[in-house]
Amino acid sequence: MPILEVNDITKSFGRTEVLKGIHFPLERGQALAIIGSSGSGKTTLLRCLNFLETPDTGTIKVNGETLFDAANHASLSDAEIRRSRLHFGMVFQSFNLFPQYTALQNVMLARELLAKSQPEYKANKKRIHDEIEAEARALLEKMSLSNRADNYPHQLSGGQQQRVAIARALALQPDILCFDEPTSALDPELTGEVLAVIRELADQHMTMVIVTHEMAFARDVADRVIFMDEGIIAEEGTPEEVFSDQAGERIQMFLSRFNNGGV
Repeated sequence: MPILEVNDITKSFGRTEVLKGIHFPLERGQALAIIGSSGSGKTTLLRCLNFLETPDTGTIKVNGETLFDAANHASLSDAEIRRSRLHFGMVFQSFNLFPQYTALQNVMLARELLAKSQPEYKANKKRIHDEIEAEARALLEKMSLSNRADNYPHQLSGGQQQRVAIARALALQPDILCFDEPTSALDPELTGEVLAVIRELADQHMTMVIVTHEMAFARDVADRVIFMDEGIIAEEGTPEEVFSDQAGERIQMFLSRFNNGGV
């Protein structure tokens, strides 16, 4: 059974159809790269998966459980939507760290908020806090940021901020880690730092959905590639299939524009 099943997702903003019947499965441990021109619907799709946007039609299943069904979405409570969102860890292109918190506090925050909602929290506050802090420090060490735990975001480079954001997304142990253009705000050297972390996660068989313009990265790291164009999936397959000379006309035109600096 696929870990993620996306069926007939559509999304419009006013009269503009941004997503048109998106359908795909994702197997556990796979890295899926989503590529395409600006405005093709990539980020909107990712935001729908993470329940930051509400699809107009369709269903989203994780581990066989229907997390979203447009037919009964209106009946879902805010608490149910928040629980569904926990299946996905989101890494944004502009980091979205809380500036008033240190790197360590940013990684701990969501876990602490969840813990405080549990009935046993008051009686075990110190033990739970210490456990959350230890796990957050371990994640920062994994990101090679142990010595930056007490730094605030403005004291970190863009690459360091993005690695904190990845640690924060991992803190809740999501089923699927989602990246929205994670290197678009970084210079080439810092881009390499972040891509190295994502490569390591792929080697560890973390299930990931990665919206990216890094074509070489998509070729080398992804197990599957989706090429989106004008709100549809125009090409889908392994990197070898999607980037082959036999791929469809739309992907060939996209790659031509990309290689010539037009995307």
